[in-house]
Amino acid sequence: MVHDIVFFLAPDDKTAAATRLRGPGRAFETVACRFVEPDSAIVEWDMYFAEPSAEAPPLERLLKWTWPEWVTAPLNDGVEVFALPERLTRALAGASPTQLEELADRWSARLRSEDGDDMTDDDLSAVLRGVARLAASAVNTGGGVYSWSF
Repeated sequence: MVHDIVFFLAPDDKTAAATRLRGPGRAFETVACRFVEPDSAIVEWDMYFAEPSAEAPPLERLLKWTWPEWVTAPLNDGVEVFALPERLTRALAGASPTQLEELADRWSARLRSEDGDDMTDDDLSAVLRGVARLAASAVNTGGGVYSWSF
């Protein structure tokens, strides 16, 4: 389980990759959360917008979905930097409050079923609203949304 996750806005992959060693820090607009896997969250969100449903799909279907790409090659230190797919960034930027709440409920249900009492205590709805704000900024500026995790 990843401990610290920071979703952040960056102008391009090269800039995002430069955050690998120390994280995005104060130089970037960020949304932080803890104890979730960023790559599976990104997949969950992407699948929701591609195939909207309040019900979470079976795990097997989720595992077959296209997973996010690393911005930097993974090393054994546990640090990962992923780029959110452009279509997900656009979808989050245009999402209604109702869609974000439905997605947060679905995401929470999946995490609760997988992690039980070890589930994050972050407000996942607030995390999604924050990432949606980053996505709107990315669409307006031509940048991208990334996740840094350790």
